[in-house]
Amino acid sequence: MNLTIPNWLIILSGAGQIFTALIYPYIRHQVFDWYNDVKQLKPLNQEICKTYGRYIQGLNFSFGLIAILFTNELKEQSALAVALTGLIAAYWVGKVATQIAYYPMYQIPQRTLFKVGSYGMNTLFVLFAVVNSLLFIHNFLGHYKI
Repeated sequence: MNLTIPNWLIILSGAGQIFTALIYPYIRHQVFDWYNDVKQLKPLNQEICKTYGRYIQGLNFSFGLIAILFTNELKEQSALAVALTGLIAAYWVGKVATQIAYYPMYQIPQRTLFKVGSYGMNTLFVLFAVVNSLLFIHNFLGHYKI
């Protein structure tokens, strides 16, 4: 099985991941009113939530940068390509599964911008999961000569 994943699709996915990292603070603050909710927690739990929020933002930005700067290397079927695309695919597939299973999206304020934005963000998350899963499958099959 030979998968051909065009570079433009990987770069588009990378740009989208960077976009999600940059828009993440706006969404937390304006859409989810996240900071007011976090203030209800004990100080240690507040800091843990903020730290994990920054981890997510940093991972999204880093994965996007890797996709843009190392597009060809992500397809070269090396052991490192298998490992890295597997990690990124698991991250985004987990994000999509978590979003569907656990996030009560009906609680988003019903402003048109937020509604359209939620569809756009969910489309991006699915795109990231699909592109990185295809990269992982391509690398896995090529590396192990399956």
